[in-house]
Amino acid sequence: MSSQLEKVQELIDLRAEARLGGGEKAIEKQHERGKYTARERIAQLLDEGSFEELDMFMRHRCHNFGQEKKSYLGDGVVTGYGTIEGRLVYVFAQDFTVFGGSLSETMAQKICKVMDMAMKMGAPVIGLNDSGGARIQEGINALAGYAEIFQRNIMASGVIPQISAILGPCAGGAVYSPALTDFTIMAKGISYMFLTGPKVVKTVTGEDVSQEDLGGADVHSKKSGVCHFAAEDGEDAIRIVRKLFSYIPQNNLEEAPLVECNDPIDRLEDSLNEIIPDSPNKPYDMYEVIGAVVDNGEFLEVQADYAKNLIVGFARFNGQSVGIVANQPKYLAGVLDSNASRKGARFVRFCDAFNIPLVTLVDVPGFLPGTGQEYNGVILHGAKLLYAYGEATVPKVTVTLRKSYGGSHIVMSCKQLRGDMNYAWPTAEIAVMGGAGAVEVLYAKEAKASDNPAKVLADREAEYNKLFCNPYNAARYGYIDDVIEPRNTRFRIIRALQQLATKKVVNPAKKHGNIPL
Repeated sequence: MSSQLEKVQELIDLRAEARLGGGEKAIEKQHERGKYTARERIAQLLDEGSFEELDMFMRHRCHNFGQEKKSYLGDGVVTGYGTIEGRLVYVFAQDFTVFGGSLSETMAQKICKVMDMAMKMGAPVIGLNDSGGARIQEGINALAGYAEIFQRNIMASGVIPQISAILGPCAGGAVYSPALTDFTIMAKGISYMFLTGPKVVKTVTGEDVSQEDLGGADVHSKKSGVCHFAAEDGEDAIRIVRKLFSYIPQNNLEEAPLVECNDPIDRLEDSLNEIIPDSPNKPYDMYEVIGAVVDNGEFLEVQADYAKNLIVGFARFNGQSVGIVANQPKYLAGVLDSNASRKGARFVRFCDAFNIPLVTLVDVPGFLPGTGQEYNGVILHGAKLLYAYGEATVPKVTVTLRKSYGGSHIVMSCKQLRGDMNYAWPTAEIAVMGGAGAVEVLYAKEAKASDNPAKVLADREAEYNKLFCNPYNAARYGYIDDVIEPRNTRFRIIRALQQLATKKVVNPAKKHGNIPL
């Protein structure tokens, strides 16, 4: 064999070694845990044959604690680029078969390289996380590596989309990279996230808690709101990443991809003319409204199990990607609270950063009252949603279906927060407060002086409702652009979005605002 052929064979052998990661036994263990390897995950994520791997031959440079005797090609992370439905994306996948996927200086360098390339090329970054945390043997170098990644997450925020899939452990400082990205997907049963593990918790607080109860997918999708999507398993998590990717653009200078629409734009939905109950205290399901007006009834909900009183997610109108924000009367009567406000604000800001128009469906009786909310800073959290809508320059279409009272009316994309097209159904009640509450304030003295206070209040309430609890008073001042027939909602939203396609609004020059965090 010639020396050139020998060198070619050496390359082939090294590539084969690198693709085995931590070796056959470690791969078997990964499969026994119900998990895929880093390369298997990348193959599921990207279009077949599109992956171009980078830095396959990098190794760690650590000589502490005998580390020099044990090194693997690639050093525990697979990095590179490829396509999803033909669109360029950069990806890194941590390899748990190598040192438990722990982060070394070398691994950080590899991850930072693809993040830098993604910023140059204006393409999204997808991180597949499966790591035991910092590689303790590397000490401060591992911590510095994390900080280098976080700095890039911060610089990329609002410039290119960043998506994190948690497909195994993600603990300690490692959790901050997913937290800084736009969307986090966790796989049930195999993934968990926490700053301090069960052992430390037991030592410091005395609490006995399992990894699952401390930081599993259920905890973070229902209680903390850290996780945006809870997938059934690793394969489902990858499927969600691909689906999510279809709604968002490559970067902040591009539009989301247009999809061919075979759902007629003038499709009438007669059921909407009767969906609002006669009683103002009776709920209905906002999902039915969303499903009736969007293309083909398709809606990708974000944070579905967290703060259910507010629905947020992606859909399409005539093939155009939009972000939907909607109150849910079926849950807590659709009130806004601290968690719902935070959830809505972050979603609105993502859509605004990436040129995705916002469609807001309003049925909100107010903010949730009580000491729990006030002590939790509901004023600040509500202000986040207010700030997000007021700052947003993307097209904003608002439809008020029923209640829109007081401060909650303002924060749900009202005309004065630069709402572009504000529509209302005939059932809309746009007022400072509901009739019952209003007359108790306005006519308390009159009722008290009367022989029949209940009748006085009932009469005054009917009078108040006729005057104020309707859309026409707001329309009289131009705060509502039109009162529309419910069954025409889809057509009116699409026509509004078409009109707003060339919208140009620029915020005042500044370094950045000081959002109430």
